[in-house]
Amino acid sequence: MGVQLLLIAAYMLPLKLYEIQLPEWLRYSGLFILSLAVVFGVVAVLQLNRKLSPFPSPVADGKLITTGAFRFSRHPMYTALLFSGFGYALYNISLYQLLITGFLFLLFYYKSDYEEILLMRKYPEYNTYKKSTRRFI
Repeated sequence: MGVQLLLIAAYMLPLKLYEIQLPEWLRYSGLFILSLAVVFGVVAVLQLNRKLSPFPSPVADGKLITTGAFRFSRHPMYTALLFSGFGYALYNISLYQLLITGFLFLLFYYKSDYEEILLMRKYPEYNTYKKSTRRFI
């Protein structure tokens, strides 16, 4: 959790590693990606409602959600953060922010591995869900 917060804080720093040029249409597609990611994340948060937790272990009285945002991604919150980071970095033409988003991807990949072990222990049907739904979009 601490590494995740540090990476998100680092993402916010106004650093430029290298000046790159992108066509305007590609740059503004970043805003489109960011917008979709925000909507996707809001849907996931609304679905989790009071079951939302910053910790990887499933909440005691939770149920396995496989509809809505969870139909498209086993980890829609991570997906939303990754696509938000990518979209804004693209719009901002920031190689630095793209790099931080890459580090977040690695962190979320391994963190979701751990979460999935806990989810499989709590929900026997998770393994079937895992086979039919991607980790991230």
